[in-house]
Amino acid sequence: MYTMDDLKTNRDAQITVGSIVFFLLAFPIYFGMAAGNADGSLGGGVADYQVNGEITYVQLDSGTEPIGDGDPWTDSFNTDAINNAEDLNIVGLRLSMSYGEDETSTGLACIGSAAADTIIGGASHLDFSASAEGQNNGGSGAHEVSAIWYNASMVGQVVSGLSMDEIKAQIDSMGAGLGDHTVSISVASQAGNEPSPACSRSDGGETVDYTVELMVLDYTIAPYLDTSDI
Repeated sequence: MYTMDDLKTNRDAQITVGSIVFFLLAFPIYFGMAAGNADGSLGGGVADYQVNGEITYVQLDSGTEPIGDGDPWTDSFNTDAINNAEDLNIVGLRLSMSYGEDETSTGLACIGSAAADTIIGGASHLDFSASAEGQNNGGSGAHEVSAIWYNASMVGQVVSGLSMDEIKAQIDSMGAGLGDHTVSISVASQAGNEPSPACSRSDGGETVDYTVELMVLDYTIAPYLDTSDI
């Protein structure tokens, strides 16, 4: 800590205290200028911005469905079931699935093993859709699929050459996440090979546990100041 005498006579003390005062004044002025260049409700003209965000999940439904081979299950869920859904920045739909093996064998000398089955999940909302498949590998498995309608590559990055409003347009759904959300699950099952003539195997589908969730993005956009050279 410097005394008044140091500030009067010590050049290093004068430089240090002067630098502190400069930054105390410069930072508020910088952010005030950024806000003064506002071109929309968020404020902020074209500049460098730090974009941060976090995804949370709001459950729409969960359950267990027996899915027959080649007989898809489909259901739709509406955001009207969620309290204050209009206040949420809904940017995606996630379907999570887990499954076992429902293959059966009949006979006195069954020595073969179950075959892997393929489970396909789909998620869609408006014109946005995605699908993904997984396998139980003759035992159990799990996978998920997400349909999203925001620019996930911006989150956690410094974005240059855009205004705040232009960034917001790519990460805020502006209510587009409201309405019906549809999921589907289908199964392509296979019965395992059985070397014993005294045994037969069959697999008519799989029982799938599922969870349907809305993806909600909470974000911040702030002017970015590079202090690496300071």
